[in-house]
Parts: sequence; C-alpha cells; structure tokens
Amino acid sequence: MNDVRIAAISETPLDLDAHLAAVDDPTLGAVTTFVGRVRDNDPDADSPVVGLEYSAHPDAEATLRRIASQASGAGDGPVVVAVSHRIGQLAVGDAAVVIAVASEHRAEAFAVCREVIEAIKRDLPVWKRQHESDGTSSWKGIGG
Repeated sequence: MNDVRIAAISETPLDLDAHLAAVDDPTLGAVTTFVGRVRDNDPDADSPVVGLEYSAHPDAEATLRRIASQASGAGDGPVVVAVSHRIGQLAVGDAAVVIAVASEHRAEAFAVCREVIEAIKRDLPVWKRQHESDGTSSWKGIGG
C-alpha cells in the first residue's frame, strides 16, 4: 500500500494536524513530519526578511502528487504521504510546506519525508519572491 492522501497547493494556511490525520493508519508504526516555515533571514539578503510571496505553475499540484507518489513507491513496505505547499503572501513564521509520512518503520518514514522535500526544492514549479525590511525583494526559482 503506497498512498498519497494529500497533495495540495493551497492559498490557505497549512494544517499539520490535518496532514497527521490523513496518514493515520493502525498498521503503520512510524510517522515523520516536516514543516518548512518562513524565516526572518536569508544569507543572500541585505536586511531582515519580512515575508515571502509564493506563486505556482498551474501544473504544480499534479507535479506535487507525482513527487509524493514516486517517493512513497521507492521503499520496500507500505507508505502513506500527505504534503501541501502554500502559495500567496506568507509572513515570518507561516508554514510554507507541510509533509507527513507514515510507514511501518522509522528509517523508511524519514527517507521518504526527506525525498519529498528534496524533490519539492528541486522539481516543483513554485517560485518565491522574498521581501526584506529595507523594501527590496528578490525572486527565487526552483531549487532556490
């Protein structure tokens, strides 16, 4: 059983509890999560980061589902994945990405969770515009 229960691009705040509920399965003993939040700094920024603005290609949700499906199918046992990426205006502290993965054992849950976030950074057609406190902004693309 490899199942992607949530693969969403969302304009509304992301809910970790909803992702945990989506992967809840009494046959699976390991659950890992990842929450990527907007931070107030960036090594390339000249001043503090005050927010991010995410935009997505129309195919982004289908790409996210494919990413989750490929990652969940790479292991030996059953894996369940729930993943969402936020778009629109986000403030410092807001969740931009939420991932929950359930599997029989921890090693596989961690591996799948890591592969999902790495593939998102590498392949998901979502771009972000970083806003700084001095009024400047910069665009970052896939992998940025």
